Amino acid sequence: MPDDNLPQAGVIGAILARSWQRTSRRRRTRTVLSGRLLGVSQNALRVVIAEDEALIRLDLKEMLEEEGYVVVAEAADGETAIEKVTELKPDLAIFDVKMPVLDGISAAERIAAERIAPVVILTAFSQRELVERARDAGAMAYLVKPFTKADLVPAIEMAVSRYTEIRALDQEVNTLKDRLEVRKLLDRAKGLLQSEHGLTEPQAFRWIQKTSMDRRLTMRKVAEAVIEGTLSATAKADKPDEKPE
Repeated sequence: MPDDNLPQAGVIGAILARSWQRTSRRRRTRTVLSGRLLGVSQNALRVVIAEDEALIRLDLKEMLEEEGYVVVAEAADGETAIEKVTELKPDLAIFDVKMPVLDGISAAERIAAERIAPVVILTAFSQRELVERARDAGAMAYLVKPFTKADLVPAIEMAVSRYTEIRALDQEVNTLKDRLEVRKLLDRAKGLLQSEHGLTEPQAFRWIQKTSMDRRLTMRKVAEAVIEGTLSATAKADKPDEKPE
């Protein structure tokens, strides 16, 4: 008689095989990345991932760990994902759109409302409606499957950078109207720093934030000065992520 457990056994076998094949590569990667600067933080970012398909979840975890991120929890549905993020307060959450119990966009909306962590949304679809739903829910970035590490890492850095910017604005500006105005100024200033000094968007924001603290000015004042041309990034600040030779 056929064994009803064969499909499940096949999935488990595939997971074990992939894990075995990548063990040595993970070890080599961790050695190389032990002192690496990741994203917008000097520490390895802590990540919660939520994906209902076990093999895809394993692949995602492997990609993250090979890039030096630390996966602190995994979930297979939206409700469990929210519980893990609320409990662990990670630096980042990565949610698949289609999950049982609660979908990824609804889960992202609840996480964003509490300002717990930035969320990156994964989906097999690229319809405009889904992108807009993810954006309106507060997701900081959006990735379409299949994706590679070359796609994943910039999306993570962008998500963390945007979330840091939003948190900083929350502390500096009280009203929604003022936040929108300051956000527009920051976007213009970041654009100028990117075009004139070759900074990435996260680097441009970090320069504005650091200059604000160093000069005891609001980020709004720094952004206005950049736009007016009375303040410019110095050569030392142009590439804050690069190590000196």
